[in-house]
Amino acid sequence: MSDKIKRLGDAELEIMLVIWETIEPVTSNYILERLHNRRNWALSTLMTTLTRLADKGFVYCDRSTRTNYYSALISEQDYKVKESRSFLERLYGNSLQSLVANLYDSNTIDDDEISELQKLIEEIQRRNDNA
Repeated sequence: MSDKIKRLGDAELEIMLVIWETIEPVTSNYILERLHNRRNWALSTLMTTLTRLADKGFVYCDRSTRTNYYSALISEQDYKVKESRSFLERLYGNSLQSLVANLYDSNTIDDDEISELQKLIEEIQRRNDNA
């Protein structure tokens, strides 16, 4: 994964989530339709944002037919890893413990979710022990 992955704005991220959820390349009309309940955009606004995403290296636009098709150049997983690292570093000094403590203290997560986290940690430890 490249450290050169740029940060997405909220609107750009919404578009990328639509593109990432599909296997096949998508049209601008498909994206507009999928965003209809979240954003009331004109097609020109979407096209401007798609151009920006292409300039940032997130999407490829296939112009070989009369209809442009857009596909992701950066995977959702790669972007989430980069953003997660950046978020943890910027807000919590790379301390996962501080993040979880803050979420718990602010009642954002509850005891059941802490229990689920513990199970996840135990599963990861088992996998590492068996590797």
